[in-house]
Amino acid sequence: MTAQSPTKTGCQRLAASVIVALIFGLSIGCGEKASDRVLDGDNEISVQVSSNEQMARILAEIAVRSKDENGFVGDAHARRLRAFLSAPGYLAGLSPTRQWELHFELGRAELRLGNEDRAIELLNQAMKLIPAPELALVKKTHFELGIASLRYGETQNCCLAHSSESCIVPIRGTGLHLESKGADAAIRHFTKVLQILPSESGSDERLDVDEAARWLLNIAYMTLGKYPTEVPEEYLVNPSFFESEVEFPRFVNVYPKLGLQTFNLCGGAVVDDFDHDGDLDVMTCSWDVTSPTQVFRNKSDGSFEEVTASSGLNGFFGGLNLNQADYDNDGDLDVFIMRGAWLGVNGMHPNSLLRNDGDLKFTDVTFELGLGEQSLPTKTSVWTDYDNDGDLDLYVGNESNEDVVAPCNLFRNDAGRFVDVAVEAGIADVVFSMGAARGDYNDDGWDDLYLSLVGENKLYRNNKDGTFTDVAADLSVTKPDSSFPTWFWDYDNDGHEDIFVGCASGPVGVLDTDIRFELMHLYRNRGDGTFCDVTKDVELDYPATPMGANFGDLNNDGYCDFYLATGNTPYSEIRPNVMFLNDRGRRFQNVTMAGGFGHLQKGHGVSFADIDNDGDQDVYVQLGGAYPGDRYNDALFENPGFGNHYIRLELEGRESNRNAIGARVRLDITETNGQHRSVYHTVSSGSSFGANPYRQVIGIGTAIKVDKLHINWPLPDSSQIFLDVACDCSYLCTEGDELEEFEVRQFQIAGQTD
Repeated sequence: MTAQSPTKTGCQRLAASVIVALIFGLSIGCGEKASDRVLDGDNEISVQVSSNEQMARILAEIAVRSKDENGFVGDAHARRLRAFLSAPGYLAGLSPTRQWELHFELGRAELRLGNEDRAIELLNQAMKLIPAPELALVKKTHFELGIASLRYGETQNCCLAHSSESCIVPIRGTGLHLESKGADAAIRHFTKVLQILPSESGSDERLDVDEAARWLLNIAYMTLGKYPTEVPEEYLVNPSFFESEVEFPRFVNVYPKLGLQTFNLCGGAVVDDFDHDGDLDVMTCSWDVTSPTQVFRNKSDGSFEEVTASSGLNGFFGGLNLNQADYDNDGDLDVFIMRGAWLGVNGMHPNSLLRNDGDLKFTDVTFELGLGEQSLPTKTSVWTDYDNDGDLDLYVGNESNEDVVAPCNLFRNDAGRFVDVAVEAGIADVVFSMGAARGDYNDDGWDDLYLSLVGENKLYRNNKDGTFTDVAADLSVTKPDSSFPTWFWDYDNDGHEDIFVGCASGPVGVLDTDIRFELMHLYRNRGDGTFCDVTKDVELDYPATPMGANFGDLNNDGYCDFYLATGNTPYSEIRPNVMFLNDRGRRFQNVTMAGGFGHLQKGHGVSFADIDNDGDQDVYVQLGGAYPGDRYNDALFENPGFGNHYIRLELEGRESNRNAIGARVRLDITETNGQHRSVYHTVSSGSSFGANPYRQVIGIGTAIKVDKLHINWPLPDSSQIFLDVACDCSYLCTEGDELEEFEVRQFQIAGQTD
C-alpha cells in the first residue's frame, strides 16, 4: 500500500473526521478555499474546502440540527409530549384538564408532522378527558378535530390522487373527494363548533373560531359535491362568493401533465431560461431544511425533466425564497437563495449565491465572493444597479426582533466580489424585513428601493452619491403595517412607476363579516414625485393575506394583472389564492373563480411566464405550507389565449447590466378602433416573492404592429427607438444594436389527461 492508494479504513477515518469536525463546528474563514485540519490515523492532514463544499457542509449540519431546534419542521416538541404521555404513572397524578391539554397539544403536534391518524386518535382521547361543563374546551377540541379531519381528507384525495382540479374552488369534477371519511368527520366537528354558542362556552373568540368553522364547513361540503344544497341554511356561505363579477375563460392547472415532482413545503419559484435553449426552465426551493433546491429542464415538448443531481445542487437544502440575475455579466443566469426566515435565533442560516456554469450546472460561490461573512434570517432581496456602474448589486432585507439584531445589507458588486456598504449608504436598518423592490419612482435614472416591513415601510430615494434617504413618511407610502410582497409597476400606463404592497394580517375568514383585515395598498405615482393611495378607488379593498405574489398580463391588453398566493401557517388557513384582472388602469376585477385560480393550498413563489412559447403568459405557483404535514404539489395555470397581439422582447445590456434590469420600455400602438395609446414596461423579475423571466412578453391589445418602440436602458441618457415593429414576433435587442428577430419553439403541454 502506498500514500497514493489509501486504505479503505484510512478513507473511512478521514470521512469520519470530517463529519465530526462538521458536527462540532468547523472554523472556516471566507475565501475561495478554506483548510480543515483533520486526523488520518496519527497524522494531521490539510483538506482544501471550496466555497461550494463549505456551503454544502453547513447546510448538512443545519439539516441534522433541525430535528431538535427547528420549531416547524423538527419534532422535538412532539417527542417531549410523547415522553410525558408514555411515562409510567405520569398521567395518574394530573388533573383531567391537564391530561386534556397534553393529549390536545400532542394531537396538534402529530398533525403538523403529518401523522394524521395518530393526531385524530389523540384529539378524540382529549375530548373524552374534558371535565363537564367545560364547553370552551369542547368547542376548541371539535374545531381541531375538524381541521385534522379535513387535512386527512386532503391527503387521501388531493395529495394521493392529485388532479388538475384538486383543491381549486369551487371544487368540482376530479377535485371532489372520492374518499369521504375525512370530509364527513370535518362536517360533524365544524357543525358541533357552530352549535356551541359563545355564551355557553364563555368564549370571546367567536369571530376567530366560528367564522373559520363556518367557512371550513362549507369547504368540507363542497369537497363531497354537497354544496350548497346540503349545507344548513344558517351556516351557508352565499354561492355568489364563488362567482366572478365578469366573464373570464378558465385557466386549466396543467401541472399534473408536466413531469414535475415538487411535493414540498413553502418556498420560492423562478421560471427562466437557465440553459440558453430558448425555453423556460423551472427552479424551486423549500424552506424545509432537509429538502434540496430543485431544477427542472424544459424539454421543449411540453414536459420537464428534473436535473437537480446533474446541476450540482443535491444537498443544497432549504430556502424560503430565491431570485435570478446575471451578477457577473457572463450571459448565464445566476441564482440567490434566501434562508432562515421566521426562525429567529435558530435562523442564522447562510444565503447562497449560485453561479451558473452553463448547461444547468451551478456552483455555490457565496463565501468566495464575500456574501457569507454573516448568516442572518432573511426571505427577501432584490438585484439593483444602484450606482449605475453596469453591474448588479444586491440588497438583502434581514429579520430583526427582540432576540436577533440583523442589520440589512447592501452588497456592492466590485468586479464580481461583493462588499457590504449598507452602513455608508444609510440603509443598514435593524427591522423585520418582509419584501424589497427596486424602481425609479422619480424618473431620474437612478434606482430607488421600497421596503415592506413589520411596521412602517420605507421608500429610499437614491441620492446618486452612494447614499439613500427614506422619504416614505413624506410621501405617505408607509402602509400597511403588516406588509408582505411588494413591487414597482406602471399599472395605469401613464409612464410613471406605481407601488403595490400586499399585507399579511387577518384570520382565515374571507366572508363579509365584521372581522377587519388590514388591506393591501396601491400607491399611484402622480408623476411629480408624489403618490396617492388609490386602493379603494380601483376596488382592491379585498381581504387577502398574500405571501407570494406577482404580476403579468393575462389577456395581452397591455395592462398588468396580478395574482396573490395566500395563506398563513396554521392548518385552518385554507383560503383561495386570488387573481385580479386590470380593467385598463381604472379598476381591478376579481376573476379568481371564473378563471380557475382559486387554489386552496398555501401559495408562495409566483411567476407569470410563457411556458409553452405561444405568446401569452401562464402562471406558475409554488404551493405548500410551513409544517411537514402541509406539503403539496405546485400548480401551472395554462393560458387559453385571448386573441390579442404581443411582442416578445429580450434585452441584453453592454454598458448596462447584462439582464437590462431597470430598462424602461414604451410601445406606442394604434388599436383597430383607431385609438392611439402607449404601453409601458420595466424589465424586472416582478415581485419580491416569486420571479418572472427577464425575457418579456408584452401585450399590445388589437394593434397589429408597434408604431414606435422606445428603449431607455438602465444607464442615464442611453436610449434607442425602433419604428414599425411587427407583432407576434420575438426580438433580441443588444444595447446599441438593431433589433434581431429570433425564433422560439411553440409546443403543446404534453402528458396524460386526468
